[in-house]
Amino acid sequence: MGKLRKIVLLFLFAVVSFMFASPAMAGKTRLAFSGGPDGGTFQYFSNGMSSRLSKDLTNVEVSNMASAGSVENVRRVNSGDADFGIAYSGDTYLARNGRLPQDTRQYTNVETIAYLYGAPAHLVVLANSGINQVSDLEGKRVAVGGAGSGAAAAAQRYFTSIGLWDKIDVEFIGYSKAASAIGDHLIDAMWVFAGFPNSSVIQAAASNTVKVISTVDAGKAAGFFTEYPFYSEVTIPAGTYSGVDYDINTFQDSALWIARHKLDEQVVYNAVKDIFSPKGLSYLVKVKSTAKAMSIQGALKGIVTPVSSGAAKFWIENGLTLTEAQK
Repeated sequence: MGKLRKIVLLFLFAVVSFMFASPAMAGKTRLAFSGGPDGGTFQYFSNGMSSRLSKDLTNVEVSNMASAGSVENVRRVNSGDADFGIAYSGDTYLARNGRLPQDTRQYTNVETIAYLYGAPAHLVVLANSGINQVSDLEGKRVAVGGAGSGAAAAAQRYFTSIGLWDKIDVEFIGYSKAASAIGDHLIDAMWVFAGFPNSSVIQAAASNTVKVISTVDAGKAAGFFTEYPFYSEVTIPAGTYSGVDYDINTFQDSALWIARHKLDEQVVYNAVKDIFSPKGLSYLVKVKSTAKAMSIQGALKGIVTPVSSGAAKFWIENGLTLTEAQK
């Protein structure tokens, strides 16, 4: 009986301890934020935003998750494996409409929160590679980003549109590895789809003399921008990268903050209010200078899919008007 009594007392002690500790624990909302690969802009943003929200929002803890990137984030948010994520506008649009490559499922549980920055395509080669235009990549080894990433998806769309996808040797490796591999001549070109200046392109340009190839003319000739209207032309200014003293004519997608459909409206509202406060924006610029593109006025730019109700409430309060596609 003595042993049984001891077990019962220990059990009762554990229950009482839990009851006293549980109010704070029960009130803690734990969220997952799906970011990107190491060295990528997504990961800088998701890690910075997760830290900021965990610090500033009462009873909310946001954990950053590494990810292959945009497409994987859409799938995670849609399934509920993640609450927040970062994804390209194009991937979000295609996923919701059942138009992802070899995937006709409709990811309708994904909603958008805000525009973060434009993500231009960088097509980087060594200066002495003999590659001067996109068509010169035929038969070459091209790193397009990790499998499942938005960079890889954009590369497949672009190179398929211009008739090169099946004529290049595709390598699914991340930005940091690609920056090292190009200098070691393990690949001939690296494709980076991220805000500029990008750390991996800086890395490649610091160790080698590189060129960044224009992607616009080949895309126009193939009707790429008609087929994928969520892409827009953009210029990366001369001097952005070491040795690249000319403007780079390329195209960009919009990197968006996304959320799962049934995430609590007040939590989303509070998160948006915190991140887009003057202090929140200033903090993110310190995390990654690309965040300079963020503002309340431009928060709905590039979004062609429905906006989360909590975010919509905040934007409307701040004088923005949602389009039909965003409602």
